[in-house]
Amino acid sequence: MNRKAVRAWITYDWANSGYATTILAAVLPIFYSSVAASTLDATTASSYLGYTHAIGMLCVALLSPVLGAVADLTGSKLSFLRIFTGIGIVATLGFSLVGEGDWLLASTLLVLSTIGFAGGNTFYDAMLPDLVPSGKRETVSAKGYAYGYVGGGILLAVNMLMIQKPQWFGLGNTLEGTRLAFVSVAVWWLVFSLPLLLQGRQRHRSGEGERQDQERQTGSLLFQTAYWKAGFRRIQDTMRQIRRFPQLLKLLLSFWFFNDGINTIILMAAIYGTGIGIGTTDLIAALLITQFIGFPCTLLLGKWAERWGSRRMLMFSLGIYMLIVILGFFMTQAVHFYVLAAMVGLVQGSSQSISRSLFSDLMPASRTGEFFGFVNITGKFSSIFGPFIFGLVGQLTGSSRWGILSLFAFFAIGMLMLWTVDIAKGKADALQANLDKG
Repeated sequence: MNRKAVRAWITYDWANSGYATTILAAVLPIFYSSVAASTLDATTASSYLGYTHAIGMLCVALLSPVLGAVADLTGSKLSFLRIFTGIGIVATLGFSLVGEGDWLLASTLLVLSTIGFAGGNTFYDAMLPDLVPSGKRETVSAKGYAYGYVGGGILLAVNMLMIQKPQWFGLGNTLEGTRLAFVSVAVWWLVFSLPLLLQGRQRHRSGEGERQDQERQTGSLLFQTAYWKAGFRRIQDTMRQIRRFPQLLKLLLSFWFFNDGINTIILMAAIYGTGIGIGTTDLIAALLITQFIGFPCTLLLGKWAERWGSRRMLMFSLGIYMLIVILGFFMTQAVHFYVLAAMVGLVQGSSQSISRSLFSDLMPASRTGEFFGFVNITGKFSSIFGPFIFGLVGQLTGSSRWGILSLFAFFAIGMLMLWTVDIAKGKADALQANLDKG
């Protein structure tokens, strides 16, 4: 194992997590409402941002199968990581040019940056087996996750100072501080990505991948029909196979609902708070609290899951989310947002990590790569609906409060379906599949 290359891989998570915290969660939603969509009323601005996230996730979902096929069938992972990272960085830099009323430009840049961020992560994740031998991947993956929490939190703290104390940076006002924050995310992403983009190594696939060297030089792989067919054919094959594991399928259906609710809260919390009158300082500070509470609480609830069972702790986490959306409906003061942000930090990481653990228990060990790829791709498709429903309900009712409350249904349905999963039976099915294959 090349330790230098592994460190570079881990550092990439530190690099792009600044986009997740500052752009997706904290600063851009507020900027979108107060500047880019300043010519719109608050509810319409929230709805338009929800629609934008839905469009971005739709684009990512449509691209994911072919990206996975390219990653698996060629040795071009690093090359495509560079391309998508570049798209994300350039689009992020473009936010600094958005002026008052430029909501369409802001939405376009958000779709492009989402494609760059999520597309890059496809190839970033796919590089792990090339860099780390089996048995050590869990540790290295966890380190990347931890570095992402810390890196994203540090940059968000710096960005908060830029916005709230612009004079410290030689700036005239908060708007200039916000624009500099966008630039800082792009620069942070670029600088800390360089170790991987310039020095990262990969193990090229044999067979077809090795025969594509000339085509890789042209950068035209995404436009080749063969890879689109291979990607979607893989989804069809996995759909047929997953039906043999009914408990896994029920868990997947549950995941589609509650994961969509979680993602929508992450994406829409800040603009929702802005719409009901909570100040920028309080919004960013609260989201910063979420970031730093998330890491230790993820570890703690993970330990509890080992003691009391994964499904029980996942049900607990989803119950907290249901309480969050109910309280969010009645939220009127900044202190309420702080409390809700802390509650999100308590369960955000644990709900995702415990879900991954449950999935791994119900999958045959010989097919985890295939099935996890299917979970990720279909999860991106399902993530379209939460932001869309949030925006639609807000527009139809004239209040984003009803938009946030609509997410209750996502968690309720997810919990009900999770309750029907027979964990013991699912583990037995997965074990039998391994025995049959052996």
